[in-house]
Amino acid sequence: MSSKDPKEIVKKTGETAKLYFSTVKDEEKPYNLWRYFDKDLAKDMSLYITGQMYAREKIPHHTRQLITVAALTVLVRPDELKLHIHAALNVGCTREEIAEVIFQTSIYGGVPAANTALTVLKAVIEEREETESEA
Repeated sequence: MSSKDPKEIVKKTGETAKLYFSTVKDEEKPYNLWRYFDKDLAKDMSLYITGQMYAREKIPHHTRQLITVAALTVLVRPDELKLHIHAALNVGCTREEIAEVIFQTSIYGGVPAANTALTVLKAVIEEREETESEA
């Protein structure tokens, strides 16, 4: 942990989690999975990952999420990618930007990895459109 005030880290964790993951179903949030097994460790992981790494202001959230989409695409991590496509859209990335990042990664991670990521992007877009039409 950094030398930041623990109360500030908790506040930043909540704000960043809401910003990134408000459109993700509770059962799909890793924090809830972690809590099932170890509540204290889940809290520590969340405070570090969401409250300190994701909340850093060295680069804009928009850029951070496009980088994350690229990395998760190349690593072929569709479950985690789904979370971060939601996060990317929630911080203002367009579906066209996200798709372009995925296409760019096909050079480095291969077309099958990009196809998997595009399938995830399509599913997230359709899920969000369905949710919006129900509202």
